[in-house]
Amino acid sequence: MNNIAKGLLQIAGLTVFSMSVNALTPYLHIPIPGSIIGMILLFLLLESGIVRLSWVEAGASWLLAELLLFFIPSAIGVMKYTRLLEADGLQVLAVVVVGTFAVMACSGVLTGAIYRIKERRGL
Repeated sequence: MNNIAKGLLQIAGLTVFSMSVNALTPYLHIPIPGSIIGMILLFLLLESGIVRLSWVEAGASWLLAELLLFFIPSAIGVMKYTRLLEADGLQVLAVVVVGTFAVMACSGVLTGAIYRIKERRGL
């Protein structure tokens, strides 16, 4: 199977998995979004070996490579709220900047921890 078809099939599988978890989340009665539950569940399935990395790697890599494109609709959608941005724009900007730095810091710390663990294990 060529790489494009394999990647598209994997993306379709990830999409179906995501939609299924999102549909089941209301029945769990926990205040966590379905996308978060889905990522945790997919991680556990990958770690346990039930789902092999090769089954999702090409599709997930393409999605990550094109991640910036997924922010365009929400960035354009912000244009509808010019009054809100005029009134509270600095506060919204502060939240975005603080949130961005928090995510970057947490990602850096987590990446460093994972790197040190892999280094100790000799992986």
